[in-house]
Amino acid sequence: MASAAQSATLPLFYKDLTPVNVRDHGTWRSRTTDKASWLAAQHVVPLTVEEFAEAQRHYPIIFSVGDDPVPLALMGLNDGVNVFVEADGSLAEAVYIPAYVRRYPFMLARISPESSDLSLCFDATTDLVGDFADGSLLFDGNAPSEACRSTLQFCEQFEMAGQKTGAFMAELVKHGLLMDGELTVQPGGESPPFVYRGFQMIDETKFRDLDAEVLREWSRNGALPLIIAHLFSLNLMSKVFDRQHPVSPAGALAPRPRGRSAAR
Repeated sequence: MASAAQSATLPLFYKDLTPVNVRDHGTWRSRTTDKASWLAAQHVVPLTVEEFAEAQRHYPIIFSVGDDPVPLALMGLNDGVNVFVEADGSLAEAVYIPAYVRRYPFMLARISPESSDLSLCFDATTDLVGDFADGSLLFDGNAPSEACRSTLQFCEQFEMAGQKTGAFMAELVKHGLLMDGELTVQPGGESPPFVYRGFQMIDETKFRDLDAEVLREWSRNGALPLIIAHLFSLNLMSKVFDRQHPVSPAGALAPRPRGRSAAR
């Protein structure tokens, strides 16, 4: 989740990674924006454990399926639907934006399979980095500018948070705490009900049955509050559903989007 080599399979949002270098980008600038257009059609976004405390106040925290599950912020119940972001990328309300989103179009990546070092890269398809007249310069002479160093620091912090997240997920997998999730909503006795699958959540029964020593260790290392934040956040599933399926003045539900999975 944290890093990816430039290959046919790039991380979410990124289409073409280019390393930042003074030869090619000595006069280039980066712009800021208040519209995350790359987020508008994304219903789940990766989270790090350092974000759980804030994120759980805004939307459900779920886990992806597969061999290497990662935490996800659930921002819509169907592919292509984000109930917190307008089509142009404007926020529908004051909501926490995951660090994964905020670091775009930059990220750290290995520029060659043989390299063990991570380099600051950006998505070459973005309109936020280029040879503009406005924005913050990437370089001050031959040295990275203050803005570029700040971006690099943010990406480095994200990498470290990603490592902590990996360790937390390894603990959940080790103790078999993840189970297939399912959300079933039948508003107003409507039939058939809305059913959403394709994500994982913590099995509360297995969590309650954990050995006391494991719970004490998790309390010491901070894993226990993360689990509690996840469990509390699931109460926001109904909020996401209500935003995605508003009730008309006549009491009818808005048409449901195609697809049934909450996450992949």
